[in-house]
Amino acid sequence: MASNIEDVTINYEEDGVLVVKEIGKVVLSKGAWATVLFRYQQWEKAKNDYGPDRYSIRRYRKIEDEYRQQAKFNISSKDQAIKLIEALQKWVAD
Repeated sequence: MASNIEDVTINYEEDGVLVVKEIGKVVLSKGAWATVLFRYQQWEKAKNDYGPDRYSIRRYRKIEDEYRQQAKFNISSKDQAIKLIEALQKWVAD
């Protein structure tokens, strides 16, 4: 883990293959508890290529000068992301 929230990543390598490839990150909040939105792709072994973009909102807690993941919510498709955006836009407009 990282001691600075900007250094946190969801890149994940297994057997020399980057299985989860981070392609974007936005730090939504900082502090003892931090929230980060990631854009990523997963390696699809059957296709020998990366799949479509996915998104994940993750909460980190700083313990002993290291950020450790405490919770996550994965948004598994572009359609689901659009629905989430539309709902949030409607709610914040009220």
